[in-house]
Amino acid sequence: MSIRHGLLALLAQGPRYGYQLRAEFETSTGATWPLNIGQVYSTLSRLERDEMVTRVGADDEGRFVYRITPAGERDVLRWFATPIARGDRPRDELAIKLAMAVTTPGVDVRQVVQTQRTASLRALQDFTRLKAEAPRTPADQGDTAWRLVLESMIFQAEAEVRWLDHCESFVARALPPAAPPGAAADVADLPSGSEEARR
Repeated sequence: MSIRHGLLALLAQGPRYGYQLRAEFETSTGATWPLNIGQVYSTLSRLERDEMVTRVGADDEGRFVYRITPAGERDVLRWFATPIARGDRPRDELAIKLAMAVTTPGVDVRQVVQTQRTASLRALQDFTRLKAEAPRTPADQGDTAWRLVLESMIFQAEAEVRWLDHCESFVARALPPAAPPGAAADVADLPSGSEEARR
C-alpha cells in the first residue's frame, strides 16, 4: 500500500494532524510498516499540492490539521476499487538474491536457500505465536486490521517456505554438487605455466 493512499484513507475518517496520522497508520498496518514523521509531512505536502487534502488550521497545541478534499475522496475510493497489479508491488529481493546466487561463481546456492529457510521458518513461528496469543474475536477495528495484516504475513511466510523447498529441489537437479570448502582447484583450470600445474 502506498503511504499516500494510506493517509488519504485515514483522512477519509475525519481531519487529523501529522503525528496522529503516523500513529494510526502504524496501528492499522500492525506496525509492519513504520513511518517516520518526515515521510508523513512530505506526503501531506504533496497531497496538499495536488489538492487531495487541505490544511484547516491548527489544534490547541499548534499542530496543523488536515482534511481530505472531494478530489482526495474520489482518489482513495478509486484506489480501493482498483486491484493491485503484480507489477505495482516492490521487487522481490529474495528472488533476485537467489537468481544472482545461481549465476555468481563461488556461491553455495544450497546454503543460501537453507539460511533463508531457517529465517523464514523462525518468522513463521513468531507470527503463528502472535496469532495464537491474540483474542479469538477482535476487540475493535484496530485489532481487526492488525489481525488481517498478521494473517497476510503468515500466508506469505508459508508460501516463501514452500517456494524455498521448491528452489532447493530444483537447484539439486539443475546444478552440479557444490565443491567442499577449501577444495583444490582442478589442474585443468590452472594456467599452463603456473607452478601448481607443473607439480
